Amino acid sequence: MFLEEKELEILEILEKNSRISIDSIAKMVDLNVEQTEEIVKKLEKEKVIVQYSTDINWRRVDGHEGVTAMIDVKVAPKRGVGFDEIAERIYRFPEVKSVYLMSGAYDLSVIVQGHSMSEVAYFVSEKLSTLDSVLSTTTHFILKKYKHDGTIYEQGDEDRRIVVSP
Repeated sequence: MFLEEKELEILEILEKNSRISIDSIAKMVDLNVEQTEEIVKKLEKEKVIVQYSTDINWRRVDGHEGVTAMIDVKVAPKRGVGFDEIAERIYRFPEVKSVYLMSGAYDLSVIVQGHSMSEVAYFVSEKLSTLDSVLSTTTHFILKKYKHDGTIYEQGDEDRRIVVSP
């Protein structure tokens, strides 16, 4: 789908802050509110804007830290459907947050969330690895999230050293 310059500008604004008001967006792109609303509705209808979401730093909420794992999956693609069929079977599990087709040694990258490491391990051993097309998996547990989708989660203290220059 080809998008006009104003449509692209609106998408870039919403990608950075989906809570910004239509009034503010309209001023930023130099359109009136009605034109801006019309563009946003069109982009939603065409599934260019798929969903509005919120990034939450769960490490700051006591009792809700959970465990996130990135699982590399090697699969045997099926004739006629390639990787799509197995990817769809995997993303239908409620534990699965994301599935990506990848280049390299593994075919799919799967992001899984659970309450504990044993819950994620159970998912891998009892649900994911038992699927017909899955040949092997490698699980990586995420220990700390520094930046996600352009958002920095934990900024360290400012560097208080004095800058010395010749």
